[in-house]
Amino acid sequence: MYKLQEIIDFIFNEIPSIYLIVGSTLLFLFMGTLAFIVRTKAAKRPISPKKIILPPLFMSTGALMFLFEEFRVPWPQVIESIFVGLLFSIVLIKTTNFEEKDDKLYVKKSKAFLLILFGLLIVRFVAKLILSSSINVGELGGMFWILAFAMIVPWRIGMLVKYFNLKNAIEKTSALT
Repeated sequence: MYKLQEIIDFIFNEIPSIYLIVGSTLLFLFMGTLAFIVRTKAAKRPISPKKIILPPLFMSTGALMFLFEEFRVPWPQVIESIFVGLLFSIVLIKTTNFEEKDDKLYVKKSKAFLLILFGLLIVRFVAKLILSSSINVGELGGMFWILAFAMIVPWRIGMLVKYFNLKNAIEKTSALT
């Protein structure tokens, strides 16, 4: 871990913050595009509780960044990030729905998802430009991770609830026929 700390110290002390901001923004745009492609392909395959639960579990490993001082976020910003993430999750919960095809459940394709994704990219980019002058880049990265995690967990819980509600409704309907 000592070597990793040296690398992080070098990055945050030797590389101008504008390069870190531009680089992380480009990486985020790439990851956003990748998320859209993965989501589009996933809509062609049936959904399952496992596929709903795993993404937040995989993302939770990102919390390891907080082992390093550069990424730690003061409590007021933690609360702000969680609040904004929860607001964004409401939109995702409302726009994520399922449909039944061939006795299997699929995520309904939604044009709103694309708009939400690009909206989030724009909001993140603008926020990063504004906040990077007063908050260091590592802290900002921590804040955006908290925001994303606070958005994904309730969204996935909402998806799980919708999934089981629809599955139970389908089972009740098929039991009646």
